[in-house]
Amino acid sequence: MLSVAPVDSPGVDFDAEIASAIDALEDFDVRYQTNPMETTIEADGIDELLAAVKAAHEAVDAPRVGTTVKIDHYREDDLAVEEKVDRVEDHLGREAASDR
Repeated sequence: MLSVAPVDSPGVDFDAEIASAIDALEDFDVRYQTNPMETTIEADGIDELLAAVKAAHEAVDAPRVGTTVKIDHYREDDLAVEEKVDRVEDHLGREAASDR
């Protein structure tokens, strides 16, 4: 999970800077999906992941930048992010989202 955003920067275009952070991920061998509060990012190796995170952080042009990273590192097994959701949905017997 990756969240990068300007903090306490009134003159900065918040959405444009987040777009810059997301665009920076394109230079790396990562898969990502942006959601309202964070971007799920997946890489084959930790070095590539951390390099992508660094680039996203540095892409934000603001006096102060907040970056949060949460890493779930499967070291003995390959498990794509979609599979994690599929497992939960199997237990739910439905999609893990509301239709409201």
